[in-house]
Amino acid sequence: MTHGATTAPHPIPRANAALAVGCEVCNGWGSVITAQGRHKLCLGCQPDADREVGESSGTPRAE
Repeated sequence: MTHGATTAPHPIPRANAALAVGCEVCNGWGSVITAQGRHKLCLGCQPDADREVGESSGTPRAE
């Protein structure tokens, strides 16, 4: 029997790598892992992170 890959329950956000360079919050990755184990755009370097639908704030904001 053939088994296919299952899809992720939540899509992984696409970070802008150019904006992530030098970010101390995400160490240049553009995304962080929440306490629930989900990928989330970094609030420190990704301007679209505030517009993610259905996400609760679990990442510290860079100041």
